[in-house]
Parts: sequence; C-alpha cells; structure tokens
Amino acid sequence: MRKVLALFAVSTLFALVGGAIVAAPAVAAGMQISSDPYSNVDSQHKTQVEPDVSSFGSTIVAAFQSGRYFDGGSSNIGFSTSTDGGVTFTPGFLPGTTDKATPPGIYPRVSDPSVAYDRKHDTWVITFLGLFPPTHPNGVDMLAARSIDGGHTWSNPIVIDASGAFNDKNWIRCDNTQSSTFYGNCYNAWDAGNVALVSTSSDGGMMWGPKKSPPNGSGVIGLQPNVLENGTVVVVYQAFASGQVKAFRSTDGGNSWLSPVVVASQTAHNVQGGLRTPDLPSTSARQPGPIVATWYDCRFESGCGANDIVMSSSSDGITWTPVARIPIDPVGSNVDHFIPGVAIQPQGTTRSTSVHIALGYYYYPVSNCGSSCMLNVGYVFSTDGGASWSPPQQLAGPMQLSWLANTNQGRMVGDYMGTAYSGNNTFPIYANAFAPSGGVFNESMYTTQEMGRVFGPFQPASTAGAHSFPLYQPPATAN
Repeated sequence: MRKVLALFAVSTLFALVGGAIVAAPAVAAGMQISSDPYSNVDSQHKTQVEPDVSSFGSTIVAAFQSGRYFDGGSSNIGFSTSTDGGVTFTPGFLPGTTDKATPPGIYPRVSDPSVAYDRKHDTWVITFLGLFPPTHPNGVDMLAARSIDGGHTWSNPIVIDASGAFNDKNWIRCDNTQSSTFYGNCYNAWDAGNVALVSTSSDGGMMWGPKKSPPNGSGVIGLQPNVLENGTVVVVYQAFASGQVKAFRSTDGGNSWLSPVVVASQTAHNVQGGLRTPDLPSTSARQPGPIVATWYDCRFESGCGANDIVMSSSSDGITWTPVARIPIDPVGSNVDHFIPGVAIQPQGTTRSTSVHIALGYYYYPVSNCGSSCMLNVGYVFSTDGGASWSPPQQLAGPMQLSWLANTNQGRMVGDYMGTAYSGNNTFPIYANAFAPSGGVFNESMYTTQEMGRVFGPFQPASTAGAHSFPLYQPPATAN
C-alpha cells in the first residue's frame, strides 16, 4: 500500500470512501493551445468554445469554434494538433469555410466540429456545420474537412449534405480495427429537425453515402457513434422527447440501422446562472468493448438538488448496465457537475487489461448559486472500469459567467467538451476564460500539463499536456 500511495502527486490528505478516493481538488497547470484571431465586429472576439478531440498514437487533434456569434455559429473552426504526444501543440484554422477564413468560403458562419482519425486511409477528418449558405440561407449544410499530413493542413469543405435541412449536432467516429469487416468506415451522425441521420464514408471522408435513419429515430439530439471490434456501430444520443438516453446500432457497416433501445432515463437539476448546458451524453468505446456513456443526472441527490456525472456501459449496444454514480464529490455535497467529456484508454497501450476511463467535466462548487455562480473545470479517472475513481483535480477556474461567450441560450463554454488518451496520458480539452479587457473576451482552448496521476502498478492513467504554445498569427489578409 505504501508503494501505491507514493505514486500520487497529491499534496492533500485523501481516503477511500464509498468506492472513490476522496481529496480536496488539486489544481493542475493549464496550458493554452489556441486563441481566437478574428476581429469581425459581428461575432464575439476573443472566444473559443465547444471542443472535441481525437488521438491516435502520438498524434492528438482538437477542434473547436472560434469567434462565437450570439445567435449561433462562429467565425471559423479552429484546430490544434500535437504529433509528439502532447509536448507541443500547433494551432490553425480551417480553409474555405467562412468569409473570415483563408482562403474565404461561402458560409457566413460554421459550428459544431467533431474530429476522428481513419487508420486505414491515414486521414484525419473534421465534420462540422456550414450555416446559412447563399443557396439556401435558412438551412445548415453538413460538411467535412480532411487532413492527410497528420492534422497540420486541411482540405476545403466537402459536402456531406446540402439538402437545405437544418442539420445539427454532428459527431464522427471511424472503424480502426484491422480485423473488422468494415475497417476504414467512418460514421458521421447528426440530426435534422431532431430526426437521427447517419452517413458513412469508406474512403477517408472524400465521398459520403446516403443519409440513413433508424426506425423511430425522431425527437433526438447529440448522436455519438461508437465502433466495436467486430464492426458493430452503436449510436448513443439524448431522446429528449421521452426524457431518456437511447442507442441504436448497425451490424452491416451502416447500410441499415436497428430500432433504438433505452439506455436509461434522464433526471437533471436545472443548472443555474444562465449557463448553456444541454444534457447531451458523452461516450467512448474500447476494442473489443465496452462502450461507456456518461451524462449529468440528479437521481442520487436528495430532492434533485445537484447533478452528478453518471455512467452506463454496454458490450453490444443492446444491454446496458444500471446507472452508476461517479463519486467525484460526496452525496449531499451540493456540488453541481455537468458537461462531461469521457475517454477510454485504447487496448494495447498499457500492460493492464482493466478498463481505464478518463473524465473531464465542468462544475459549480455550490449548485444553488443563483446569480453568483463560479464555473470550474474538473478531472477524474478510473483504472478499474469505474469501480473506483481518483481524487478530483481542478483544471481551471473559478470563472465568472460574464467572462464567457454570450448566446441566445445562455453563456457558453460548449454543449460538450473533449477528452482523449495519448499513450498513458489523458488530454481534457476545455474552454477556459479570464476577465475581459477593453471590451474583448479572453476565452480560449486549454489542456493541462499536470503529470503523474497514476494509481497502482502498470495502470498509468494521468493528465498531461502542452509544454509550449506557439501563439497563432493570422495571415495579413484575414479580417
């Protein structure tokens, strides 16, 4: 026991309580990986929100909105790429998207980036939304951009759907298991008018197949595909029409989709302070399994007085475990947790066969904070499939909500956040904000360089991050 305890780089006392190692939060050192370069007067400078992140080997690619508009979308999609396992990150912005991009594109705004790696074609793909194109100004196009040089440069937008529908909340994942029948398929899921849609690419994101829906796939949002080792694709989402988390799956490479099954009901405490916090699930899968789904929920708190992060898992997308509370703080602590970003360590990157789970999240220290809410970013991990959890680490905050981008649905850090493993280290990607200066925001993308959160021999679950940040300098022609 003494040897295990010595591996913790924690300066506070802690104890195993109720399946969790409980400690006062340790503050990790945040590192900036991008900033907003756009100064157009119709969006909010400098704001960056809503990150997603993916990794393969020593490459990590994060994508996010930059220059958030009050009533939807952003000036461009930013990315930040590390090819050395998180030692350094190089930021940039997609070309050919909006009139602010270099070169400029046709879309007034873009939104909702998601990123994935296609191992078969050695290609990184970001899918995102192109808002209000000239051909159908009330619609939103579903788009993709490709990188064939390790996430450093990206193609102009590739159209997945330009039907004039109001597409929303896309998510992409690829089948990277070489033994899978559908190795090299990438699945992009989204909703149009709250109807579930999935399109499949089998050539690294250049061409996309027809939109397909499962039976009874309406009243949905936040669809996240997950690919198992046998090629089965399981899409987890919020079924807001029924107040549930649900999932549907395909066993034929996305050619057809089966009827949804219920993962669990959702019961949430209303997050206060006017913060934008849709209760979308965050999911991750390990090969051969399981799939883990997380969301925020108040069922374990008396009177639904605060939100915990909860989880359910499945090995096949059909049968799901009962909802379990992730014990970040004690029941009744009145700490409000929300907007989770979960990741599972890929099989084969550690000598341990147990399931390693990393979880980033936002939280209020006091749930019923009214107009005085202070926002923080936290992180915990498990090295035994969620049976026990590390002490929480505070990655950022406290932030005043007035420091955050303002939207017509509340102040915003994002409808989701991203977490990814690279080797034995994890990288939560999150929006961090400081007090505005001269009427200009100071909200940017961060990860953490905190090292050494290991638990037990051969079970290295930790956080790490950038040690240097080359500040992005926009081209002289950018506006």
